[in-house]
Amino acid sequence: MEHVPPAPGGPPAVVVLTGDVLPPGMDAVERLARVRYVREPELAEALPGADVFFMWDFLSDAVAGAWPSGGGPGWVHIASAGVERLMFPGLIEGGAVVTNSRGVFDEPIAEYVLGLVLAFAKDLHTTVRLQGERRWRHRETEGITGARALVAGTGPIGRAIGRRLSAAGLAVSGLGRTARDGDPDLGTVHPMERMDEALAAADYVVLAAPLTPRTRGMIDAAALDRMRPSARLINVGRGALVAEADLVKALRDGRVAGAALDVFEDEPLPPSSPLWAMPNVIVSPHMSGDVVGWRDELVRLFADNLGRHVAGRPLRNVVDKRLGYVGSQNGSRTGSRAGSDQRG
Repeated sequence: MEHVPPAPGGPPAVVVLTGDVLPPGMDAVERLARVRYVREPELAEALPGADVFFMWDFLSDAVAGAWPSGGGPGWVHIASAGVERLMFPGLIEGGAVVTNSRGVFDEPIAEYVLGLVLAFAKDLHTTVRLQGERRWRHRETEGITGARALVAGTGPIGRAIGRRLSAAGLAVSGLGRTARDGDPDLGTVHPMERMDEALAAADYVVLAAPLTPRTRGMIDAAALDRMRPSARLINVGRGALVAEADLVKALRDGRVAGAALDVFEDEPLPPSSPLWAMPNVIVSPHMSGDVVGWRDELVRLFADNLGRHVAGRPLRNVVDKRLGYVGSQNGSRTGSRAGSDQRG
């Protein structure tokens, strides 16, 4: 479904779930709609009267419990690329259209991944640690030219990562639903059914896939056993793509050389997690796509889509609720078609 009819009789009623941080620059939205800002305790009462729901607090788990049993707003927009918190039966089976914030995070995350690859190859995390200890210890480092990177996820973020790593000299391949050769951003794309073979050939395994029933726990003990002992795992997708206990054991046993994790099964990462203290692990607090101005970009995207909604035009970034991500035909007449397999 591409188009949600505007509400009759005046501007649409928009409910915004705010969380601790208010969305900036909402003037453009407020000119087009009647806007109500709510926190989680008010959500169940606010949703039945809304035409549009803007899930600004994209980490909230309250929407499923607050969703009206008789159906909620006709259009739901989330301020993130991932939509797994909206994939509950009441919304999937109902008539609401879901859109996401695809496109805001692509290049920042790709830059972050390149930084992590360089950090591992040049042992920068050890250099910083040794500097803090005032220790002078010479080491040899690695080159990245010709190193092999496997990017799991062939949507816009995975493609941006592929382009960035290729430009830095790495040999890039992809992992997605559909096998193909000659992909412009990822070269050879391996199907999920051949993941084990693809893992065995990679020096860097980068996870940029959305969380779906098929991808949940895709990097478990068996997958880690397939990886090269010298390989590093980078996860900028979703924490639940990785079985964390299996990863901790593999790192301790030396079955993989290192991991850089920006997302986790439980966030914030508990202080008791052994990942914090592992010298071959880089931990970051779910920030890989958050460059200066990212919140403003999220609001601008929603305001643009709200303008489309009011004008009766197709929405950008329409999510296929059966798949849990934006499909290759994304329901937009003006949005870009970022590849033929948006999940990976």
